[in-house]
Amino acid sequence: MDKIKEQIQKISKNRLGIVGALMVLFSLILAARLFVLQIVKGDDYQENYTLKIAKTEKIPATRGNIYDRNGNVLAYNELAYAVTIHDTGEYKDKKEKNEKLNEEICTIIRRLRKNGDGIDNDFKIKINESGEYEFTVSGSALQRFRADMYDKTYVTDLGYDSKLKYDTSTATADQVMDYLIHDRYGISDDYDKKTQYEIAIIRYGMSLNAYQKYIGTVISSDVSQKSVAFIEENKNELTGVSIEESTVRRYVDGEYFSNILGYTGTISSEQYEERKLTDENVEKTDVVGKAGLEQYLDPYLSGNKGERMLYVDSVGKLLEIMKQDYPDSGQNAYLSIDKDLQISTYRLLEQEIAGIIYSKIVNEKEYTASSRSGASDIVIPVYDVYFALLNNGLIDTYELSNNDASDISKNVYAAFSAHQERALSDIESYLLSDSPKPYNSLSEEYQEMMTFIVKDLKEQGILDTEKIDAKDEMQQKWTSEELSVKEYLLYAIENEWLNIAYFTEVNKYLDTQEVYEELVSYTINRLEKLKAYNLLVYKYAIANDEISGNELCAILYDQNVLPSDEETRSSLLNGSLSAYQFIKDKINNLEITPGQLALDPCSGSCVIIDVTTGETLALVSYPGYDNNKLANPTSSSYYSYLNSSLSNPLYNHATQQRTAPGSTFKIVSATAGLSEGVIDTDTEIEDLGIFEEVSNKPKCWYWPSSHGFINVSQAIRDSCNYFFYTVGYDLAGGERYSDSAGIEKITRYATLYGLADKTGIEIDEAEPKIATEYPVMAAIGQSDNNYTTVCLARYAAAVANSGTVYNLTLLDHIEDSEGNIVESFSPSVKNKVDVLDSSEWNAIHSGMRMVCEEMDSFDNFPVNIAGKTGTAQETKTRPNHALFIGYAPYENPKIAVCTRIPNGYTSHNSADVSKHIIGAYFGVEESKQLSKGNSATAISSSSSQNTITD
Repeated sequence: MDKIKEQIQKISKNRLGIVGALMVLFSLILAARLFVLQIVKGDDYQENYTLKIAKTEKIPATRGNIYDRNGNVLAYNELAYAVTIHDTGEYKDKKEKNEKLNEEICTIIRRLRKNGDGIDNDFKIKINESGEYEFTVSGSALQRFRADMYDKTYVTDLGYDSKLKYDTSTATADQVMDYLIHDRYGISDDYDKKTQYEIAIIRYGMSLNAYQKYIGTVISSDVSQKSVAFIEENKNELTGVSIEESTVRRYVDGEYFSNILGYTGTISSEQYEERKLTDENVEKTDVVGKAGLEQYLDPYLSGNKGERMLYVDSVGKLLEIMKQDYPDSGQNAYLSIDKDLQISTYRLLEQEIAGIIYSKIVNEKEYTASSRSGASDIVIPVYDVYFALLNNGLIDTYELSNNDASDISKNVYAAFSAHQERALSDIESYLLSDSPKPYNSLSEEYQEMMTFIVKDLKEQGILDTEKIDAKDEMQQKWTSEELSVKEYLLYAIENEWLNIAYFTEVNKYLDTQEVYEELVSYTINRLEKLKAYNLLVYKYAIANDEISGNELCAILYDQNVLPSDEETRSSLLNGSLSAYQFIKDKINNLEITPGQLALDPCSGSCVIIDVTTGETLALVSYPGYDNNKLANPTSSSYYSYLNSSLSNPLYNHATQQRTAPGSTFKIVSATAGLSEGVIDTDTEIEDLGIFEEVSNKPKCWYWPSSHGFINVSQAIRDSCNYFFYTVGYDLAGGERYSDSAGIEKITRYATLYGLADKTGIEIDEAEPKIATEYPVMAAIGQSDNNYTTVCLARYAAAVANSGTVYNLTLLDHIEDSEGNIVESFSPSVKNKVDVLDSSEWNAIHSGMRMVCEEMDSFDNFPVNIAGKTGTAQETKTRPNHALFIGYAPYENPKIAVCTRIPNGYTSHNSADVSKHIIGAYFGVEESKQLSKGNSATAISSSSSQNTITD
């Protein structure tokens, strides 16, 4: 009778459909018959009768492929073998289940490791470089994860748990893992930490299928033949474990396309809850698009699931398939993107950025700006490069302390440990001192560490920023660096700016000094475990020559960042090769890339548009990432690395990053001036250097020299700020100046060029922002103008084709599995810039052509290019942003381009690489060869220095 009760419970829990319920009812009849026969004939009947359990199983559809405009495959599916496990229920109690199941999972995990395989892991907690548990998400995603971990339907159900004795809404990563390991799954402490962690991940995955007992949970989705053989050979001992054929998503040249395509992954809780409202077939194990076009195109690519009705035995072994409806494969998507052009553009952009870094590295410890230094004077001390190897995760600091680490790695770790111990001791002594020095009297190292401590207290919520009174006298003294950290924190405690519950018992009576001492103890213990603090320790250990650049460069070989080269490694360690020269060589050869170093500049973007059709031919964001590793996860560490990388590879720099457009905006101002009649094509304005008509008295970039009397074409050529200050001033009414009137006119014409709206592409895109104040400054692309690269590329295309603005798309068409086109996509005309006559368009185009003619690097280039440079300053402590918009051929435009290199120093750099990107499109041999090369200095050495600096 117990078996009958079990089946009844299955019906209520599984909420099966009518067909499934009838099948389970049939199983009940069989079970009842077995029960009666056992009573009549005895237990021996069991040996000749196998219990059949009916189940309905969904069959995933094959995901559709993604192709470029020419039919080159970008994303496809590949046959793979997956290790799966399901809960057979063959345990007498929970304790036995935990012991046996955990032991079995451990056996599989260890064998997978031995064979070079790993478990699938998109869990939202990782083991960080310090060996500590750490969340990989934050904000609302973290709260949803906490709710899932504590089996809460809604985030609002989180709260104080009387059994666990803590608030689950603020549970730490340690608390979540302790709950899973000990309270929920009874995982023994005899297992090492990593094994405990991986067992917990698999057990949690199995819990998602608990309502479908005979549905397997994937342990590893793409294993080697060695692992397949091990499972097959030991299937009698590995209960509920099997090998299943599956598919994995593959991306061709993924790095170049990752920010367009995105990746697939297991459906999230939020996606599942949303989809189940309209899709009764959705399951918690579904693979869906998680980002980019994979996410946008999911309804097309995912196909329709099949279904089969079958019998299994009590351990889930297939006995018989009763009925099977095959799935419908997903549809295939074709993009407007040209694969070869996308790759060439990416490679040229990377070379240009690397060339800038190469040219700016100096063999010094630090850069000190003088009073006359400008953004273009900033250099990169090689010691900053050494630290960047650690700071951006190129060298794994956690591996330095491993037992199997190289001797040189252990030496580096020992030097770090010594500096860390000394620093922590000094910090503790300083914080507890009776007469601590004020902040402004500390060394640079300890100023940075004190800043870190206060910032960390704020980020934890211990120092409550909402309670701090910015006008308070002591707060102002702290801001002006006149107080010691001790004085500041004691004052914060007295004024209840600190939430002491984080580090001491709330109901424990302590005076101010005692609370402060507990805070210091808590802080010192915390610092030792914080990766960000330990990186500061490494920074100053390097600066003090306790850790050498040569040692760090050698470790690049030890950690397989660079391919083995024992001769070079030995030369580094014996001093015959300097770390400075080594670094320069590796950057020049792109063996170490800008994205890996995350120094300025480390990113860039470029968008290319067909000016006659509006088709997007290339949309490049640098750096990219390997989306194969995210679509088929074997470790969450790669996502964590990407998420923490200072070069931000998961961020689409072409569609999400906004900066001031700089002088590229002057075409809008020229259009406004011509249309509003404040200038005509013959109007000449004298460049007086300093514009005296507004209070800030801005200067032309060429001051104290002068451009003299120039017309609009020449002003575009020379990028004369004074000319466009005058245009902005006159648009605002001139002597009857009205800020709002000037902004209204600039907004009107910027809107005509599409700069008020997103472009329409199907991936995440930031809203553009037209300036809201100061029309004189807005006219030269400053004020608070902010645009994405793709937005400026559409603008450039509209200029090139004399006024047609397109709504963009990344798609061309969708085909079914038989090759029939089921839906087509194409750019649509958004509006026309119909405010200029042909002579006025000619004046603008002529000015843009002269921009390129004035640059030596464009001399003798076989394609005539027209364009506009732009240099945008964001801060004086970092290099300026470099921009270029252009089109070609000048006589009969085919394509328009916008290239941006954030912190790229000068617009010359963007212009120069844009020239070769255009050249690659038109088949210029020099440009084609450069796009296939790996030299950071090749582009710069092929060109002369630009004569225009704006």
